[in-house]
Parts: sequence; C-alpha cells; structure tokens
Amino acid sequence: MSIVVTAATGHLGGLVIDELLQRVPADQVVAVARNAEKAAPLADRGVEIRVANYNDPDALAKAFGPGDTVLLISGLEPNRLDQHKAVIAAAKDAGVARLAYTGALGGPEADFDLADDHRATEQAILDSGLTYTFLRNGWYNEVYTDQIAVQLEHGVVGSAGDGRIASATRRDYAAAAAAVLTGDGHDKKAYELNGDANWSLAEYAAELSKQAGKDVAYNNVPAETHLQILLGAGVPEGFAPILVDVDNAIERGRLAGRGSDLSRLIGRPTTPITDSIAAALKA
Repeated sequence: MSIVVTAATGHLGGLVIDELLQRVPADQVVAVARNAEKAAPLADRGVEIRVANYNDPDALAKAFGPGDTVLLISGLEPNRLDQHKAVIAAAKDAGVARLAYTGALGGPEADFDLADDHRATEQAILDSGLTYTFLRNGWYNEVYTDQIAVQLEHGVVGSAGDGRIASATRRDYAAAAAAVLTGDGHDKKAYELNGDANWSLAEYAAELSKQAGKDVAYNNVPAETHLQILLGAGVPEGFAPILVDVDNAIERGRLAGRGSDLSRLIGRPTTPITDSIAAALKA
C-alpha cells in the first residue's frame, strides 16, 4: 500500500512529492510519470517510479495497486476529462483505498469554463463508488508572479475589474495535498482551498510597483480587448478565451475565497501575494 502521485514531475506534483517526503519514508511514495528520465531525480531520492500517462490505459492499469492512496492531479490537455476518467477506471479496477483529486474552487458551484472538466471529474469519481477526497484549489500566486518580467515592461492587463483573488502558492496547495494523503479523517470530504487574504489586480499592481521601485499600472480592459491581447501574445486560441472567462469569474467573486480550509490543513497561514512578489523579483 503506497501513496501514489500522478503527474509527479509537473510543477504541483513535484512539490507534493517534496511535502510527502517530509512526512513519510520514501519507500511509501510512488511517482507516476510519463518519462522515466525526467523522473530520475525522484528515483534518486528513493521514490518508486511507475511510468504511465493519462492517455495509456494499459500503463495506467499497472500504475496503481490494492490499498493505494492516489492523488489524481488534473491534466492540462484538451481531452483531460477523458484522461481523468481513464485514471478513475484504473484506480477502481486496482482496488485503491482512496482517490484524491485536485479540482476547482467552488466544486459544483464553479460556473466558469475552466471548472467544467473539474465538475465532471468529481461526478465521475462519485459515480465510480471510490472513496474520495476533493481538493478544490483556488488560483495560484504564480499565475501572476511568473509574469512579472512582462508586467514590469507592459503593466498588468486583465478584465477582472475590482474582483478579488484569494490565491496561495503551489507549495501551499501541495502541503495541503500531502496532509490529506498522509492523514486520517479525510474520506468523502471536499475542501475549498484558497489563500487567507484576497486582493485585486489593482492592489497587485500597486504592490509590484512598490517592491520593484517602478510604476506598474493595472490596465482593466473589456473582455474582447483582453482576448485580442492574449492572442497577440501567443496564447493558444483554445485557451485564451478560457483565461478571459476566468477574469469574468474573478469579477463576479468566484475566486475571492470560501473559508480557511487551506491554512487549517497545512497548519500555518498561507503565503501572501506580497511574499511571492518579493521572491519573484529576487529570482
């Protein structure tokens, strides 16, 4: 019986592995990755590697074992709902003890395009009869701080108005996942995970200006203008409208926060956006 993390070499998956290794021996942790070479650093730390990807049912059938606790990290590809269903089927056939899933803040109430596959995946897990834990992640600090170089040059651009964002770092969400995977009392629970404090894009731009010592404006633009800016910046045609729709959801308060589940699970305050700005500027 192992703790199995899918997409283990991705941004979130790697951090979950880090957090798990602070809690349990390495021989209890399994990393599912599509590329053994990329996963080699995890193997060097004593983690078992099982090579599989969400598009390969035969490989997925070998990725899980009876009694395993599995973390399904949501995919990024357009067919990710079908991929998730393939993982769920493999987990059920293997007889895993519990399946945790990283979904979207709000769960069935999340009424924006990016959440559609998450809602459908949660329903597929419920329909499977598997024991589950839903980790409904809010927005990441890094969604914005990874773009600081561009923001310093061109300002912060969006169509979220004065909407507020209760974000946290990937590390915060990874710590919550590790706590759930290694702890008791999480069966058939859904956790709404978000940062302790929320902020607007105008406040973000003001903080970035303060820390960078350079005036950075927040340019709130109409949704159609925002879409054209994203397309002009090279964002794929299939994904740019989804990002614009997220800003609409922010404006409607959908990512402003739904309680303190995240800080409670990790046993500390979540990382403020001010700290993430500072870290990104230093890097």
